[in-house]
Amino acid sequence: MKRWNIFLTVVFMAVACFFPAQGWALEVNQPAPDFVLTDSRGVEHKLSDFKGKYVVLEWTNYDCPFVRKHYDSENMQNLQRTLTADGVIWLSVNSSAPGKQGNFSVEEINQKIDEQKAAPTAYLVDADGKVGQLYGAQTTPHMFVVGPDGNILYQGAIDSVASTDQADIAKAENYVLKAYTQAKSGQAVTTGQTKSYGCSVKY
Repeated sequence: MKRWNIFLTVVFMAVACFFPAQGWALEVNQPAPDFVLTDSRGVEHKLSDFKGKYVVLEWTNYDCPFVRKHYDSENMQNLQRTLTADGVIWLSVNSSAPGKQGNFSVEEINQKIDEQKAAPTAYLVDADGKVGQLYGAQTTPHMFVVGPDGNILYQGAIDSVASTDQADIAKAENYVLKAYTQAKSGQAVTTGQTKSYGCSVKY
């Protein structure tokens, strides 16, 4: 019985690591908190400088299998290219702390960006985790769409199928693309908030 209880505890902890309880730090249709972060090329970015444009925030960790699902399939890169070609600012954010999974030197980050042919506007380094905690980012990926007025239009999962299987991408509804498409066309965003899935952010 004791061994069974230990087994259940280990299983629960593993599930919690990949699918943390969702408590939203921010509210949809309310202002996205401003922040300043430096990217992997040494350039400083301030969120409020992009007011008047749509902004996607993507919390990422290239070592996470859920992130790899979307990058190895090029699903994430294709979405980045589609939206940035339409004038969207795409900011990948890494909040992994030094010594934790996903924390890399800027040289390693830039090499991985090139190898994966990733296409964000910038890859932002948040090694102390302050911006991630400000936004309540819990998983990688964890996505936010910010409207031209600076308000949050969407927060949560990238899509509707929580798995590491690339084959599931074709079956899934992409919440980020849906929110952007609806907002740009003047429609109300019908899904403004979902439970994110992935690896826990390594604060």
